[in-house]
Amino acid sequence: MAGAAREVLTLQLGHFAGFVGAHWWNQQDASLGRLAGAKEVPGELCPDVLYRPGQTLHGQETYTPRLILMDLKGSLSSLKQEGGLYQDRHLDAAIAWQGKLTTHKEELQAKNPFLQNLLSAEGVMSSDGVWRVQTFPNGKGIPSLAKAFPPNPKSLIPPEGSIKVWSDFLHVQLHPRSICIIQKYNHDGEAGRLEGFGQGESLLREPTYLEELEDRLHFYVEECDYLQGFQVLCDLHDGFSGLGAKATELLQDEYAGRGILTWGLLPGPYTLGEPQKNFYRLFNTALGLVNIAAHSSLVCPLSLGGGLGLRPEPPVNFPHLRYDVTLPYHSSALLATALDTITVPYRLCSSSISMVHLADMLSFSGRKVVTAGASIPFPVAPGHSLPDTLAQFGGTIPWTPLSACGEPSGTRCFAQSVVLRGVDKTQQTSQLSPGTSPSSPLHACNSGDEVLAQYLQQLQPGVLSSSQLLLSPCRVVPPYPRFFSSRLNQQGLILDGSHNGTAVETIPVLATLCSSSLLHRALGRLAGELANLDLRRWASFLAAGVEQDDMEETIQELHNLAQCYKDGDSLIN
Repeated sequence: MAGAAREVLTLQLGHFAGFVGAHWWNQQDASLGRLAGAKEVPGELCPDVLYRPGQTLHGQETYTPRLILMDLKGSLSSLKQEGGLYQDRHLDAAIAWQGKLTTHKEELQAKNPFLQNLLSAEGVMSSDGVWRVQTFPNGKGIPSLAKAFPPNPKSLIPPEGSIKVWSDFLHVQLHPRSICIIQKYNHDGEAGRLEGFGQGESLLREPTYLEELEDRLHFYVEECDYLQGFQVLCDLHDGFSGLGAKATELLQDEYAGRGILTWGLLPGPYTLGEPQKNFYRLFNTALGLVNIAAHSSLVCPLSLGGGLGLRPEPPVNFPHLRYDVTLPYHSSALLATALDTITVPYRLCSSSISMVHLADMLSFSGRKVVTAGASIPFPVAPGHSLPDTLAQFGGTIPWTPLSACGEPSGTRCFAQSVVLRGVDKTQQTSQLSPGTSPSSPLHACNSGDEVLAQYLQQLQPGVLSSSQLLLSPCRVVPPYPRFFSSRLNQQGLILDGSHNGTAVETIPVLATLCSSSLLHRALGRLAGELANLDLRRWASFLAAGVEQDDMEETIQELHNLAQCYKDGDSLIN
């Protein structure tokens, strides 16, 4: 499997990216633990695309994310930067200093109580300093959430107030070369913050951080049999947008021909009461989109907010979820679930679609910015077929927009990639009795793949579409938030009456990536807002390394990008 994995290296840049990544890796880990289960389908998704096998000094097999994570000082809580998987007390003792010592005692950061429960469920550290990990049916020497938790483990659901940083609920063990902490800036507090694009961009001009990133890239890339490319999770609202721009530029220069898919993350919502923060958010987002798009195969903003500009827009709504958009722990979980689904095409064992192929299909004619959408959960009910469910939507799109670009109604889609997962084989077609006439063309289809492809053609005729249908659902066991409607059963199906929403373990999900004329309006408005601002009022932002000429060039580049999406937008005059 390793030889055919077509590996992907993930970069996570920023604190909100850490939240999204923590949920995503937790979901990956939960799925790994279920590969031997009766309701899972071994072989649909190849875990070796995102994970790497390894071995500790004691011969313990490991299976860790192929990941480089960069965040600020204070973001790790009780998590060690080098992790606990490869530590060796015998080696530490052998190289210990033999001279006189002066001891300085520092209080350790208290471990989050929920994380203590997770660690006690997955294994223990023995007296000889070796981590004794449980072995699970997936055949890997890794702990698994699916085996560590019984159904409906209410006592192990994290109190929402206890989640301060992403490391408070990250379950997955990381390789020592994964975490890189930027000591120059603080995660919390009023001073020493990474606020501006220029600050982040300048970090990779410093030899210390540039060499740190290059060394980690070489470590992971050189062990790959066939590297598809890189997926970059990057905060757009703060200085990490500048770091992301320089990181993607480095990847483009060093690894030409590999795919670079960048997911620009924006937490929400924001209020009018913090003008400097809001203006910085606008500047960073605009500069980040333009510069990251220039060096990426594809860039997709991901947010639960309603817009990219200064005017606050209401957050998106999911009918069967009771989430709190002000909690990063909640909003990042939804974006992680969407990300886990829209990245399916280049993670399938049987698919010939690579990151580069996916990007080429969506980004033709210079359209390197795309939008995302998802239906979480996809509203299928027991006893109802996929044709029944899709027919209920009529001519409206069945997903919620997740790119803060507004509603897509009335706009044109140029190309799209759609993934539906978690619909049982028996529900994928209408199962008509002999002699029964189908009520619609969808009900006449012979397979679920045909149903989905024909529905997309009916919804948006003539659009270049790629669709994937998976049996495997998304796993949403703790520490995934318990914000599900009481109408959902354990498999995330919609029931007529009330159920126990906290017991949901899996959900069906529909997600899409789309190159849409909606971006003509969204990018044009973003450029217009920047053009109407007096940049001299924000000298502090310019002083952080961005010239006024850079901002004017960004405005022009946004207009140029917007023009790529002009054709066919009925809402634009």
